[in-house]
Formats: sequence, C-alpha cells, structure tokens
Amino acid sequence: MLDAAAATATAGRPQVERRRRLSPAALEVTNQKVRGAYSPIVIAGGARVADFVLLTLVGVGLYLAYVMPLAGFHWEYIASILGMSIAAVVCFQAADIYQVQVFRGQLRQMTLMISSWAFVFLLFIGVSFLAKLGGEVSRVWLSSFFFVGLAALIIERLALRSLVRAWARDGRLDRRTIIVGADQNGEQLVEALKAQDDSDIHVLGVFDDRNDGRALDTCAGARKLGKVDDIVEFARRTRVDLVLFALPISAETRILEMLKKLWVLPVDIRLSAHTNKLRFRPRSYSYLGEVPTLDVFEAPITDWDLVMKWLFDRVVGSLALLAALPVMALVALAVKLDSPGPVLFRQKRFGFNNERIDVYKFRSMYHHQADPTASKVVTKNDPRVTRVGRFIRKTSLDELPQLFNVVFKGNLSLVGPRPHAVQGKLQSRLFDEAVDGYFARHRVKPGITGWAQINGWRGEIDNEEKIQKRVEFDLYYIENWSVLFDLFILLKTPISLLTKNENAY
Repeated sequence: MLDAAAATATAGRPQVERRRRLSPAALEVTNQKVRGAYSPIVIAGGARVADFVLLTLVGVGLYLAYVMPLAGFHWEYIASILGMSIAAVVCFQAADIYQVQVFRGQLRQMTLMISSWAFVFLLFIGVSFLAKLGGEVSRVWLSSFFFVGLAALIIERLALRSLVRAWARDGRLDRRTIIVGADQNGEQLVEALKAQDDSDIHVLGVFDDRNDGRALDTCAGARKLGKVDDIVEFARRTRVDLVLFALPISAETRILEMLKKLWVLPVDIRLSAHTNKLRFRPRSYSYLGEVPTLDVFEAPITDWDLVMKWLFDRVVGSLALLAALPVMALVALAVKLDSPGPVLFRQKRFGFNNERIDVYKFRSMYHHQADPTASKVVTKNDPRVTRVGRFIRKTSLDELPQLFNVVFKGNLSLVGPRPHAVQGKLQSRLFDEAVDGYFARHRVKPGITGWAQINGWRGEIDNEEKIQKRVEFDLYYIENWSVLFDLFILLKTPISLLTKNENAY
C-alpha cells in the first residue's frame, strides 16, 4: 500500500535528471564560456587548398590578360600553371610550413615560403631548358607570375596569421586537457607540458580518487578538480579534448577500472610515458610536443571525417527536406484534422556527449496526454496514440520534422544512433542503468536513422535484449563509420521501414 501510494505521488511530479555534483573548483571551470575547437589538421588542409587555388588563379589570370591576346590559346601554359601550383604546395609541405604553430609566426614562415616559391621557379626554368622549351615561354608572363604570385601568397599568409592568432585568443586552437593522477607523477607531467613553447595543451586541472597525502591539492599550478567519477559529468559541462593519465603503467588494475568509466566520452584518452621506466619502440608513441604518450582511445569522427559528415548532412539533408515538404504538408493537415492541438511535438532527447536537445516530431498522441519526457513507453494499441498517430508512427512519417534539426539546428545527423528520450526506461530502470556502456553511443551526433534501425531494432523497448542490441549496433556504426556507410544506411532505410516495422507502435 505504502509503495503504491509513493509511486502514485512520484508519478505526478516532474522527472528530474540525475546530475553528479561537482566541486566548486570544477564548477568554476565549467562556468567559463568556451567556444568550439578548430582542427589544426583541417586548417592546414584548407591552407594547402587555398595556396593551390590562389596560385592557379594568378597564373591563369596573367596568361589570359597578357599571353593569350598576343599568341592565342596554348594548353601547355595551363598545364605548366597547374604543375607549378602543385609543385609549390609540395615544396611548402617539404619545408614544413603547414603547421598551426608556423602560421602564428611571421619571419620563419615568410622565409621558408619565399625560398620554396623561388625553388619552384628555378625547377621550372631548369625543366624548360632541358626540354628546349625556354624560347616558347613568355618571360614577361613568367616574371609576373613569380612576383604577383609571391605577393598574393604573402597577403594570404598575413590574413591567415591574423585569423590563427584570433582563434588562439578565443581558445579555439587549445587542446583542453585534464590530468588523471594528482601525485608527483602528475606534477612532473604538468610541468613538462607547461615548459613547452607554442604548445596547444591547456591543462584545466587534475582528478584523483585518493584523499590521503599522496594526492596533491595542486600539481604545478593545476588545481585538483575532483575524483575520477566526476570526469564524465565535468566533460559534459565543458569542452574537454584530451584525458591524460599520469599514473605509472604498473598501476594496470586502477587504470583499467578508470577506463571503464571514461571510454564513453568523445575525447582522446592517452597514457603518459613521461615518468614511466618502460621504454617502447619510438613508433609506439605519439607525442604532445616532446612528451611521449601511448594512445588508448581516440575520439571518433574527427578532423576531415567531421567535415565530410557535416557536408553530407547539410547537402543531402537539404535535398531530402525539399523532397519531403509535400508529404510533410499532407501529414501536418491530417494531424490537425484528426485531433486538436499543435501539429509538431518537441521532446527532450540525448544528443552528442549527452547534451539535452529538442527533437521535432509530428504529434502522434492526443495533446492532453503528450509525454515530452517519454517516461511511459508507447505500447501496442496504446490509447494515447491517435488514429493518424498510429499510421505515422508505423511508417516513421512522424520523424520527418527531424530534418529541421539536421539542416537548421545541426544537433542531429541524417545517420547515427537514434536519440532516446532522457527519461527513456526499460521497465523501472533508465537505459544507462540497464546496459553497461550505454552512453558510449553518444560519442557521435545522433541521427534520424541508424544501423540498428535498418537491422530491425526500432520501436518499443520492452526487454533487455532490445536495448542491448541497439547499443551493440550503434557502437559498431561508430567504430566503422564512413560516408559510404552513411549512404548505404540512408538508402536502405525505406526498405527497412516496409519490412521491419513489427516493433513500431
């Protein structure tokens, strides 16, 4: 009787999400305004493309303005321009000037760029001489290409330098790092990281489970922010790019226990080898400046992969939205005529890194019985679902407004793990309590459709196998992602909706 009464009283209260309490020092860090990071790899790649395009435009422009009116069109000039532009990018790469640290500077960057550009022209002159083509190349055009191209490169580099410095001031180029281990090893590691010039490592603080004398309150100026169990919540409240273990490799049991808690985060996790006595082959290490580390986990879908997925979502998502607009208009009319209330329904769901996002759907329930937290699972013949609602849920037409999330809000992808409601439950347990490693599926942006859905794991979750299989398929997708994989899932989704919809109510 008492249990039933308590359950009834609890049912009337709004559901409160469980959030781990952080220390004042940790809250001080999380309350700071932090902007999104820019990938140094993408910046360097963009600089390469910009150099090639700029030099090609300069060469072709000078050719069209001076040579072509006098001698007509010759494809050899175009081939030479393309070859010299490619050679310039290759020489710049060999001179090692495609690095963010070099972009910040001026003297070294300009010296290397001018000498590399001069080498390209000397190489071209040498090849022309050996091929006996020197007399056929306009000396005015060649000289102009050298000096105008050099001026254009210098202006481009000055603009890039200003951009990179502005991004650095905003913290967009920092690798926000937390250290695990607040002892002497941690202190030595922080000192080694801070001693490096032009380092992009920004140490936010240290975490340690120990409360005895072995755990320091500060490590080389970096404050202790909490225990290892606090890291997951900390990383969800502020941007963390790297978790670095300062523990010795001999502490294998402790490290494994911590990794079981932290692998669900979309961050790089490394083990510092700075203070370890074991020495592996140099190729086994990756380096943070001069500090050797061993890679344990890498954040999924980063750098150019992230750019490709963003482009795929925006381009294909926009086309899909345009194609779906007539169908969406008909569904909206049917929902409006079927029952009173708004056409669209917003629901709080888990997004990337457990961020809470609003997901749009067509309303499939009676308005007065709407369940925005999904605290009660929709079952077969659920009386809350309208007549139109049963059809659009069965066919997944209720999901079409999520294209607005993809194209305009950017908090959903076309393909990814399906976003579950924040209060989604299996019987009386929340999903993360029912499945070990559940939150690892949030290491990437959620999607409208996914690998689990086209394999039949969609709809009602009424037993443990269904949620376990969803997580299993989602983790497989994350580990094996590619643009072609996304395209395959997207193309197979309509077939799956027709043949594997027995669990959708």
